[in-house]
Amino acid sequence: MIRAMYTAISGLKAHQIKLDVIGNNIANVNTVGFKKSQASFQEVFSQTTAGASGPQEGIKGGINPQQVGLGVSIGSIRVNHEPGSPQRTDYPLDFYIGGDGYFTVSGHPTFANKSYTRAGNFDLDADGILVTSQGLKVLGYKGAVTTKDTPGVPGEIKIVKSLYDSFSVNNSGEVVGIKKSDGSTEVIATLALTKFNNPGGLSKEGSNLFSESRNSGKPVLGAPGGTGYGDILVGTIEMSNVDLANEFTEMITAQRGFQANSRVITTSDEILQELVNLKR
Repeated sequence: MIRAMYTAISGLKAHQIKLDVIGNNIANVNTVGFKKSQASFQEVFSQTTAGASGPQEGIKGGINPQQVGLGVSIGSIRVNHEPGSPQRTDYPLDFYIGGDGYFTVSGHPTFANKSYTRAGNFDLDADGILVTSQGLKVLGYKGAVTTKDTPGVPGEIKIVKSLYDSFSVNNSGEVVGIKKSDGSTEVIATLALTKFNNPGGLSKEGSNLFSESRNSGKPVLGAPGGTGYGDILVGTIEMSNVDLANEFTEMITAQRGFQANSRVITTSDEILQELVNLKR
């Protein structure tokens, strides 16, 4: 009975973690660029009460091993990087990647430490630099990109307001400015996108940001419209990929699993109480 109680405790802990993951998904149902997570279970080690034996020809057949499982643990908490649905905002600095790739951002002076995000709700700061809602600089390439698959080294995107009357961003991620001097157009910069061999290996940093990990593969820089990179939809943002119907279903199954493991503990306690009360 003691073994059953501790096995059920492992079930309580595992289902509590699953509920934590579901709760975080539901809390971020309207978070721009959020990627939902999913917890899965795995059996822990088993206690062998009797080993297996092979068949003995002409005498008797083989016997399967007899094992008692000792609980459950979290096998994985994986992030689903499927794109969320686009939402139209008509704000000129809201961008949606229509395909693979992540916006590349950095808060480091030399852009050494890069982060990656699908949340394209950007803005300009007082110096005309394109930044995220946390103030991180959105990286891009200077001028037009001739080769989208090997565009070069990215840096900050800066619109010098004294040189341009206005600017806009096209589907190729090019920031096009209209010169004050003669009214002609000029490609100021091109947005930088990054892709990974294993996006599921990226680490969440918070604030809708991801960072490279040992299992994500090395970042591969490119430009919108390049091989394996999506185009840019201007005036649109990517919403969370959380499916509320699925999350509520998972929450019900996790709740029932938690209740069932609680019942195992209660039943084991009642049997122990009967054993204690055998002598009166």
